[in-house]
Amino acid sequence: MSAVARLRRAYFDCRYGQLHVHQAIPPGGGFDEAVPVLCIPGSRGVGRFFQSLLGPLGADRSIYAPDLPGCGESDGMGGAEGAEQYALAFADLLDSLRQRQVDVLAHAEGVGAAIALEALRPGSLVRRMVFSAAAPAALEAARRLKVEFRELPLATASEEAIPATAVNTQLIEIMEFFSTAKPGAQRNS
Repeated sequence: MSAVARLRRAYFDCRYGQLHVHQAIPPGGGFDEAVPVLCIPGSRGVGRFFQSLLGPLGADRSIYAPDLPGCGESDGMGGAEGAEQYALAFADLLDSLRQRQVDVLAHAEGVGAAIALEALRPGSLVRRMVFSAAAPAALEAARRLKVEFRELPLATASEEAIPATAVNTQLIEIMEFFSTAKPGAQRNS
């Protein structure tokens, strides 16, 4: 029988108050695990968008799927919202978790926040990214930053959650791309 990730929800402090985060914790408790994954939702802003992926993807690594500031159960920002502000909140989250490096799975408008996170700490915090329903301008921005990424059809921009069929067809590709061994993909340029 294979080990199963524990699914939890928690709150973490950031510069805008508290972020509500859906988590998957590997059976070993997070020790000696693969690089953790930060999941960034699109415009609806809720981490439960990734619910169907949390358990399978969290079998060997920690997964963090926050509600965007001002969305779901996260505190609001009290001002202008945008990709750069979301990236600052995610950097605060990762710093509080003492994560030195993460892989990122971003959907639709969340891709902008993922790119902003890379721009905030170029070449150090974000290792690899998987994008779903990314806008062409976001893909071009990722190429300009020389981000190592792969685009996968997990869900359309209008879907409220990743369908189980996408998990069944794309999970292995996500896991291989995020594996600690070089997956064979080159940095996009």
